[in-house]
Amino acid sequence: MKKDRTKTLFLEQIRKIPIIQVACEKVGVARSSVYRWRDEDKEFCKELEEALTEGEALINEMSESQLISLIREKSWQAISFWLRKRSPKFKDRVEVTGSIESPQNALSPEQQAIVAEALRLASLNVDEGVKEINKESD
Repeated sequence: MKKDRTKTLFLEQIRKIPIIQVACEKVGVARSSVYRWRDEDKEFCKELEEALTEGEALINEMSESQLISLIREKSWQAISFWLRKRSPKFKDRVEVTGSIESPQNALSPEQQAIVAEALRLASLNVDEGVKEINKESD
């Protein structure tokens, strides 16, 4: 069947370049057809996922090869990228510092008023809410 041949050609293209639009253009099939095949045919869906995985692996390998070529040419950007992504010694780091302070005293009258208003707006019992908060801070 022509449809089966088109699916096979499409999957071959996806293995080379894992971009559905590009593969559709090369094979001469509409994207909507591919998505319909994927939704209606479980076997095609599985084959498509496998082909995409293979295609992505191929592109990753080609990219690594190009990156290594740039490193050999002493490209500082390529060297820096490789080290930041592959060497624990050069990884980008984020330092997080802070402190947690827990109030040891009861709420001030101003804080009680703010809590009471918030609880009122939330349609809760204001007196019970303030008492509960004061209990927690004791």
